[in-house]
Formats: sequence, C-alpha cells, structure tokens
Amino acid sequence: MKKQSTNIEEPWKDFYGPNLGYVMEVYEQFLTDPSEVDPELRKLFEEWGPPTVEDMNTVASAGQGDSSFQLPAQATPLSKVVAAVKLADNIRTYGHLAADIDPLNDKHRDTRRIELSEFNLTEADLKAVPVDFLCPNAPSHIKDGLQAINHLKAVYTKKLAFEYAHVHELEEKNWLREKIESETYFEVLTKEQKVSLLKRLAEVDGFEKFIHRTFVGQKRFSIEGLDTMVPLLDELIRYSVDYGAKTVNIGMAHRGRLNVLAHVIGKPYEMIFAEFQHAPSKDLIPSEGSIGITYGWTGDVKYHLGADREISKGESKRARVTLANNPSHLEVVSPIVAGYTRAAQEEREQKGYPSQSPETSYAVMIHGDAAFPGQGVVAETFNMSQLKGYGTGGSIHLIANNMIGFTTDSYDSRSTKYASDTAKGFEVPIVHVNADDPEACLAAAVLAYEYRKTFGKDFVIDLIGYRRFGHNEMDEPMVTNPLMYKVINEHPNVKNMYADKLIQEGLVTKDDVAKMDKEIEEKLKAAYEKVPSKDDDPDTVLAPPAYVANGLPDIDTSVDYEKLQGINEELLQWPDGFNVFKKLEKILKRRNLAFEGKGKIDWAHAETLAFASIVKDGTPIRLTGQDSQRGTFAQRHLVLHDVQSGEEYVPLHHIKEGNASFVVHNSPLTEASVVGYEYGYNVFAPETLVLWEAQFGDFSNMAQVMFDQFIASGRAKWGQKTGLVMLLPHGYEGQGPEHSSARLERYLQLAGEHNWTVANCSTASQYFHILRRQAAILQKEEVRPLVIMTPKSLLRNQFAAATAEELSSGQFHSVLEQKGLGENLDAVERVVLCSGKIGIDIEEKLQEIEDKDWLHVLRVEEIYPFPKGEIAEIFNRYSNLKEVIWVQEEPKNMGAWTFAEPRLREVAKDGVEVHYVGRRRRSSPSEGEPTVHKKEQSRIIKEAITR
Repeated sequence: MKKQSTNIEEPWKDFYGPNLGYVMEVYEQFLTDPSEVDPELRKLFEEWGPPTVEDMNTVASAGQGDSSFQLPAQATPLSKVVAAVKLADNIRTYGHLAADIDPLNDKHRDTRRIELSEFNLTEADLKAVPVDFLCPNAPSHIKDGLQAINHLKAVYTKKLAFEYAHVHELEEKNWLREKIESETYFEVLTKEQKVSLLKRLAEVDGFEKFIHRTFVGQKRFSIEGLDTMVPLLDELIRYSVDYGAKTVNIGMAHRGRLNVLAHVIGKPYEMIFAEFQHAPSKDLIPSEGSIGITYGWTGDVKYHLGADREISKGESKRARVTLANNPSHLEVVSPIVAGYTRAAQEEREQKGYPSQSPETSYAVMIHGDAAFPGQGVVAETFNMSQLKGYGTGGSIHLIANNMIGFTTDSYDSRSTKYASDTAKGFEVPIVHVNADDPEACLAAAVLAYEYRKTFGKDFVIDLIGYRRFGHNEMDEPMVTNPLMYKVINEHPNVKNMYADKLIQEGLVTKDDVAKMDKEIEEKLKAAYEKVPSKDDDPDTVLAPPAYVANGLPDIDTSVDYEKLQGINEELLQWPDGFNVFKKLEKILKRRNLAFEGKGKIDWAHAETLAFASIVKDGTPIRLTGQDSQRGTFAQRHLVLHDVQSGEEYVPLHHIKEGNASFVVHNSPLTEASVVGYEYGYNVFAPETLVLWEAQFGDFSNMAQVMFDQFIASGRAKWGQKTGLVMLLPHGYEGQGPEHSSARLERYLQLAGEHNWTVANCSTASQYFHILRRQAAILQKEEVRPLVIMTPKSLLRNQFAAATAEELSSGQFHSVLEQKGLGENLDAVERVVLCSGKIGIDIEEKLQEIEDKDWLHVLRVEEIYPFPKGEIAEIFNRYSNLKEVIWVQEEPKNMGAWTFAEPRLREVAKDGVEVHYVGRRRRSSPSEGEPTVHKKEQSRIIKEAITR
C-alpha cells in the first residue's frame, strides 16, 4: 500500500519538469517487467507507487515558490500531463529538425517528433496543463499549456535552432533553456540599428559586386550567400568589448576573407584593389598606424593575408582585433589563434605560473562546413579547450556553412546530419542560424558570447547559407552541382531581402536604398582611383632583409660560476615537510657534486640550469610536450611530487631575482594542434622562450603542416616572426624505425634564407649555450626558430656530460673538434664529419684505437646554417688531406648527407675525395631488430675511423 507523503523531500522533489515524463515512462515499464527498471526507481515505485497529481502540484509549487499553484482537480488524466511534458522536451531536443534554417530549402523540415498526434494529445488537453510544467521561463503573456507549447515551437523551430541536449552540466543546460525560451538574448532593434544593419549588408554586397565587375575572372572566394557573417562579427566584437574584451583574435579560411579584412579589420579598399591589380600596395598602408599590416619578402596571395586594427569605444573600451595569416591548410589556424589568445590573457612578468585573465581576450574560429568535421585538427583544438595548459576561457566557433565543399555535396562530405556535429562530443552548445535572417544572426552572436562569458567554454554558431558562385570565381558550379545552383541562381541576396523587409516596415524607402548603394559605389570607385599602375617589372629577387640574411650575431652566453653554483643550490631546495621520492631525491642531490669537482653535469641538469639562468635574466619560459614535466626518459623532473600528498612543487618558481614566469605543461596526445598553439603563443608573446618537445622526434610527423606552412616560411610570406624552439629526440639505439629518426632531412630541406637554425648537439654544454643564445635573440630582428635534435641515450652518457666551467665560461660552437686528434698537421689524411649522437659513439670507439694521428673528427653541431667557413679553415690546416668522410646513422637518403654533400665538396681542396659512410638508402628509417642494429652501427663506426 502506498505510504502517505507528508514532505516534498519524499520522494519526487528531484523529478520536476521534463523528468516527470521520464518517471512515468519508466513506471509503465515497471508494470510490465520490474526487473528491467533501475533498482533505485524500482524501490520508489514499490514503496510509493507513481507520482500523483498531488505530488506534481507539491513539487511544482515548491519549485515556483507559489503555494497557490495547483493542477486542476478535474484535469486531464495524469498520462496526458506526462505526454505534454514529453512533447515539450521533444521540442527542445528535436526542434532543430523542424526549424527554418536552410535558406535554399524549407520543404524538408521534419516535424514528426513534435506533433500533438504523436503524443495522443489535443489542443484541449494542452490547455488544461499548467504553463510551468511545460515552460517555466515562458514570457508573462503565456497563460496555458497550449500557448506554452506553441511558444516552444516558435522558439525552437524558427530561423534560429538549438542543440544543447548533449550538454551534461545541469547548470549550463538550465541556463541555455532559460535564455532561449525567455528570448532575453534576442534584442529588438531600433530603427537606427536596423538601418545601420542594412547599410552594413549593402557595403558587404557592394564590395563583392565591385570586385566582380572590376577584376573579371580573378579569384576572391566571395562571401556572397554568407553576407551576414560580417554584421555577426561586428556584433560579437561590439558586445564583447562592452564587457571588457581587449583582444579579439580571428582565424578563418578563404571564404569571405577579403570582405572581413575590409569591413571588420578595416584594411583599406585601395590596398585590396592594388593586390588584385598586381600593383604596389605597401605605400597605401595607413600612416596613422591603427591598421597593422605586415609583409614578408616573398609574400602571399591576398586571401591568405592577415591584419589587425585597434577599435575604440571611448578611452576605457579599446581593443585590438587580429585576423591571423592563414595558408590553404585552412583549419590549422584554429590552434594558432588559441595560442595567440592564451598569450594575450597571461601576465608573464611574475614568478611561477603566469596569472590568466580570460575575460580580456578570446578567439573567433571561422570554419568551413566541409572542413569542420573533415579536419582532425578541429577536434584536437576542442580537446585542448578545457585543459590547464591550453584553456582560454572558451572560443567562439563560426561555421561558414555554404553546404558544399569545393564541388562535394554534404552527403559525400560527412557521416553526420550537421557540419557542427563534431562539437557534440565535447559538449559544446550549437546554434544553427539561417544566414538570410540578419537579426537572428546578431542574436546568435549575443547568445554565444554570453555563454562564453558565463561558463568559460566554447560555443558553436552554424551559419547556414550558400555559395553564390563556384569554389572560386573561375569555377562553373553548374557542371557539378546543377540542382543546387539552379536554386541559388533564382535566390535573392540577403541585402535585397532585408531592404524589402525594412521598406515594408516603413523604415526606409526604395530611394533611400538606392542612395545608400550609390554612396557605397562612389566610395569604392574613389578608392580604386588611388591604386597605382600595375607593376610590369616586379622585383624577382625578393631578397630577405640584411638582419635575416646575415645570420645571428655573436652573443655571450656564459654565466658567472658563482651565480651558476648559487642557482644550482636554489634548485635543490624544497620546503620542509615536502616528501620527494627518495630515489629521485638522491639523483637530484647528486647535482651538487659537479660544483664540488666530483662529477659532471648531464643533459637534463644543464637544461635546468639554462632555464633557471634565463628566467633569472627576466625572460619568461613556456615548455610543453607529452610528459615534458618529468621528461619522456625520466630525465627532467622540473615538477616534483610529494609522495604522501601528491602536492606539486616547481623549484624554478622559487629562484631568487628575475620577475619572469616559468611554465611546463604536459600536453595532450596530439602534435599538430599543440605545435600550432605554441607557435601562435610565441608570435603573440615574442619575449617568451617557447619550447615544444616531441615525445619522440618522429612524432613531429603529425605536425608537419605547422612546420611547412608557418614556422619555416611564415616570416618570408607574412613577416611573422617567431623564436619557437622544437626539441626532437633523435638517435639510433635499436628501438626500431618509429623511435629513431626525427627526420632531420625534412628540416634541412625546408632550410633557406636563414629561416631557422637546425642543430644536432652532442654535449650538454652545447645545449646549455644554444638555449641561452636563443633566449638572447628573442626580441631582436635576427630572431628565428630553433630546431634541435635532442638525445635519448646521451642524456646520461658521461662523454656527453659537461663540466661546470664549460657552462660558466664557454659558448656555443657550430663545429666541435674531437679532443686529442688533428694535432699533427702533416699526418692527418682523413677528416671525418658527423653530427649528434654518432659523434659520441665515435669518441667512445676512439678510446680503443692507438694509431690515430692520421685521423681527425669534427662534429657539426649546427647543420643549418652550415658552417662552411669554419670547416674550410680546418681543412686548410692539413696539407696531406686525402679524403673527407661524412658519417651518419641515418640511411643515405635521410639525415644530413644530401644537404651536407654539396657544401663539403665546395670547401674541400682539389683532389680531396668526399665520401659517405652510413646505412644504404632505405624506405624505413632503421632496422627493427636490436641485434641487427648493433651490428650495422658497429660497421659504420669501424668503416669511418679505421683504415
């Protein structure tokens, strides 16, 4: 028998609203087969039976704080109330399927899940259901359940549609439901605002049409069909600046880029026209400096270029809006602008981890509809969004959805209904908006930013439009997509539709619109008249500036011995009561021996001292990578863990002097997005030594696009400087083809115009000094990225270790000469050159050889720029030199040989032969069998240093 409920705490208080429908559905299953019901609910049903009308009244009135709230005594049966609740929930969940969000086709809207007949309901049934059961946030004019359902249908099925059922956090879901159903985010525009919106659409439209007529047949990747993207961005920026944003970073693909540059960033029309006309454009950069436009020396096509501008809404509301440079690998810019944003949010002039202010900066990532689900870097970027080392307080994602990818229809482009579905796996709310409704687009922008501001999480706006022309304006889309383009060709543009709407509302006249169009046309013509004549004799040399071409200046990287010793002592102190793992404590405490003349400084020790000295000098450091806190090879231990409490302690946060932050984060298991993020961070924070470490060097394969399109070439294309450091573990130890080679050859193939430094250091002291050299050039014009092949087995090898004196008084050497060799100038007949780990292998083998006067060994520590001058000087010492050998671990078609060979032949004297010693040409980097590796490695070394 059912117990009498005297308190709403027992038992249905947690099942108010849509959950009551769920309870009743489960109760029906309980009556059929109790064993299939969740044990807790089964127990409730057994003790209490199903919730009654009285239960529902009690819970509802408590939820509303209204003791007068009652379900009518003669109401529709409880099953009808439950059905109505289910209907309301279905509208929330599936309303987007019935929404008017496709500007080209509103005939296939699926209303089946939200029809009254599907729930055996009539309008009379609904009228008897209280509003608060169905829509607690309904506007005050909603008086009964039927009006509430009609309100929900209107809210969820118009030109804005929502998906948030996949959001698990109840607070977020309730917030979204309240905002959407109360429509407080949807501002009613004044006459002035509507006319201003029309003018913006007219500017967008007029710009595209002017280019179409003036530069016939040229590519521009027109925005037409997604014109409302520009006023949407305007609204997003306006709204966010009102709430304190100081930096807005935008990353986007080609579609509409020129229009965004012109109208959102403010790039002058005449500059864009000059680029179309292949005329000089640098002289057209505004002199007031409010627009930031940079150029490299080789340049890039106009729809890859970025720019930035300062906008001002009074002295207290200033912001910098940046559109990032972007190659044709479109989505890879997403993690880069996330890196920009984190750098803009952080305060690095302090010890420890930098403080972060997410409200000051955010990213807008504009995606293509085919690329959003198609490119894995999008999911990688979502995955980073809430991580400690990478979070930015939420990004706004805008899908520029023209419902086609080049010539590929959506059904061939993805396996899901919407382009935005990738975001669901990360619980990111999604709003779909019809691009033909400008006012709805502005509302979507407001909702997106309010959610980001409230919860610090990402939000997706799926802007659904179309593409007026082909993929570019030289394509004829009727060839491949005739049905779609028949509809598009007959479809009016959004500016004309909105103008007609305002004419009907009596806000403007046809003459007003015509006058507006004429003024815009005259402005475009005036800008075009400023464009210089086409340059018929352009500079084909395109040389880099002298400070790039001349290489790095000489820099003193030594550190006073006593200062270095003091740093070492500080790094080996931790708070009383902090319990370091005993074995690790012994290893770390041994580091004092090097300053007592009883030991050497290994690789990780030298690195830590370098970091500490750099921070002490006032340069912030950010190091990330998979397992970088400990080090892949358990060598680093920059973050200590208390074995009893798990508390963390970072010694580098507690060194004396130097107000600069130090950051080391373990990265997610991804390379492309992390490398892009760190590149972006360094571009935006050029004073910071930013290092990315691959777990194994060959894992950088997954980030190859970042090396190719940004790090190696960004300065030549866009004038975009970076001093990013890439640490790539490299060396052949018999661990198989996937853990041997960092693909050194790839970085050398990309080397040119002193675009970066590629090093393969063999000693801890060399590593110490090259890190300090990199830190010293960060804010100089000579700055460039640094690629270092770092060791694995050499991390603890005593032949690679350094003395404290080598750190305190030494410097980085591009070439190291093997000690004890080459002293008898007349006897040397062979010079062996190598790089990295194999140099240490050779040094160890040399200990076994007595007759070696005829031999000299050089380690090329900096392979690019190749130290031809130093090598030539060494060769010239030896009058009886007969042969030069390049020896390497990598196969002949890999490693540095193909890069070094022509340069060695250039500096070798006439009659001196240049040979290769190493593995034969291979398709795979190394052997998979350790014993075979050892045998082959032994052969290579023996052949190189014996007669």
